[in-house]
Amino acid sequence: MSRVRAAVLEEAGRRLQVEELELEPPGPGEVMVRLAAAGVCHSDLHVIEGDLPVPLPAVLGHEGAGVVEAVGEGVTRVRPGDHVVLSWIPGCGRCYYCRIGRPELCDEAARLQVAGTLPGGALRLRRPGGAPVHHFLEVSCFAEATVVPERGVIPVRPDVPLDRAALVGCAVTTGWGAVVHTAGVRPGSSVAVVGTGGVGLNVVQAAALSGAWPVIAVDRVPAKLELARQFGATHTVDASRTSDVIGAVVDLTEGRGADYAFEVVGRPETIASAYGMARKGGTVVVVGVAAPHLEVGINAFSLPSQSKVLTGSWYGRSVPEVDIPHILDLYMAGRLKLDELISRRYRLEEANEAFDALRAGEVARGVLLLGG
Repeated sequence: MSRVRAAVLEEAGRRLQVEELELEPPGPGEVMVRLAAAGVCHSDLHVIEGDLPVPLPAVLGHEGAGVVEAVGEGVTRVRPGDHVVLSWIPGCGRCYYCRIGRPELCDEAARLQVAGTLPGGALRLRRPGGAPVHHFLEVSCFAEATVVPERGVIPVRPDVPLDRAALVGCAVTTGWGAVVHTAGVRPGSSVAVVGTGGVGLNVVQAAALSGAWPVIAVDRVPAKLELARQFGATHTVDASRTSDVIGAVVDLTEGRGADYAFEVVGRPETIASAYGMARKGGTVVVVGVAAPHLEVGINAFSLPSQSKVLTGSWYGRSVPEVDIPHILDLYMAGRLKLDELISRRYRLEEANEAFDALRAGEVARGVLLLGG
């Protein structure tokens, strides 16, 4: 049994509390990871604010990287000392969706996300005295160390700084995959991106790397639009200064609308805007995660008459074992920006400040440095 400091959410609407927990050693098929860094994501914020209900108390964090400290019986993918990025959808490899090559839709992973446990119902985190603490998305990386399923660790090259590798566990892979896997953006096609936070910036840079033009970034924060230009946006639309963002995108695309429109906010009104920005026959990809009770209204006549493709993208429709090492290779080759994504670094004790900055729209990505 190890003692680790971790940021615990006791109930929705409250601040995170850093406390010392007991971490059980990994069981069969599990891996203990000494964490180095964790990204601070809007999905965690949704849980804190009660928009995404999960079992509590829990240790949040689902975008992390670190070094393998111990492995359980039967683990063959990694060994102690390996550098790893954590995947928040460790596909079971057995369900229908895993078997057809769509591990991001894994039934077993979805069930465990709702249960707040590891496979088999295991809970490896406890308060002194024995009260269990739930896992979040089978990751729980707002801690000095964690125990995860073997399929949730992705071995990566050891020369990548782990604070940058952590971002590939969610934001980068989600944005990159939405462009490359879900939409299949072609060179020369026009792209509009609504929302340029940590994930949206990666939609922008993947679109630019795919040869899209123009790449139009839409956001209400001028500083984020400036950052979007650094990531490859050719045009920007400041939504705080116009009430007609759809018209602005249509004007920038020869009066047609974009070939591809990505929504990376997770709100009904921005999803409707992205739908309106796409041209007839274009593709609309919803990446942003909205609260489960929200609905969006789409004009019914437009569905057949404009024949747009409206789809979602969950974890970038990625295969983490393939995509995460590939993305890190692109970064090390200087083809992909990761350094510029990190706006601020925080200590674990400053987790609430990191979420305050995220809530205020002050950062692209904040990163907790965990010391591993």
